[in-house]
Amino acid sequence: MIAPIPVSLLVNGEQVDAAVQPRLNLADFLRDNLKLTGTHIGCEHGVCGACTVRIDGEIVRSCLTLAVQAHGTAIETIEGLSDSGEIADLQAAFRERNALQCGYCTPGMLITAQDLLQQTAMPDRRAIREHLSGNYCRCTGYQAIVDAVEATARARAERSA
Repeated sequence: MIAPIPVSLLVNGEQVDAAVQPRLNLADFLRDNLKLTGTHIGCEHGVCGACTVRIDGEIVRSCLTLAVQAHGTAIETIEGLSDSGEIADLQAAFRERNALQCGYCTPGMLITAQDLLQQTAMPDRRAIREHLSGNYCRCTGYQAIVDAVEATARARAERSA
């Protein structure tokens, strides 16, 4: 067995110091070591988006990122975004439009949708679909998800006007 490597990172605003195996991916570290189970593991190839988190403000696939690569970074998971209230309106829109279904893809969808809304205040439906295209949903057919993101963008624009 290879010796564990020390890592130090900020997860949802809290300092985390741990020793991890060099090949442990970030998704497993978050789920197994920190019990942050909102980060889901789907394909383990980075194509489904279920494991999406933010590292230093950028969305990444945590199944493709080693925990040791996250040393010295700030990580935000769905739990952190939910607890801070950052995506409360987006979560409400998903719930109101039945964009949740089984919920497996929802954390990754929410993080990805929030990323889009931070970049583009009023994206059109095509931009929403394109931005979410790296996230798979097998239940909703995406219509309700796109509706929820569009409604959130409209509501945010009205609040800031």
